[in-house]
Amino acid sequence: MVNVSAKREGEMQVVSPVFKEGGDIPPQYTCKGQNLSPPLNFVSVPNDAKSLALIMHDPDAQSGDFVHWLMWDIPAGTGTMQANSVPVGAVQGVNSSNQNKYTGPCPPSGTHRYMFELYALDNSLGLPADTGRDSLLKAMEGHVVEKFTLTGKFSA
Repeated sequence: MVNVSAKREGEMQVVSPVFKEGGDIPPQYTCKGQNLSPPLNFVSVPNDAKSLALIMHDPDAQSGDFVHWLMWDIPAGTGTMQANSVPVGAVQGVNSSNQNKYTGPCPPSGTHRYMFELYALDNSLGLPADTGRDSLLKAMEGHVVEKFTLTGKFSA
């Protein structure tokens, strides 16, 4: 795994109006419901950020760390992402299901953690939509201004 560390720790956060940190993701945002991407709010994005990137993944997946959603070149001024939406200008990359979209939590058994990692970047990436997580992380190296992770849970 590529090490992508922030240059500084700050106050940036990603929060959701539908689940709290460490809380349960409601079923409509999973394979048990409508499989909609949850609404997210980006709080205190650094002034020097030029764009944002988002990686949602399940580190508890039996097949290894499963990527559910990749997005980059999110405008730095984006404060809110509504449910089931993508900001204008943002690019969705290839997830572990080989799709360019949100794939909701769907653990085969037990309770899994779902990490929503928000990265503030000092540039725009301009990557093609066929980019996966490893290539995204490599492109972000040296450009991460700040990072924050929101964790939700879902049970089979």
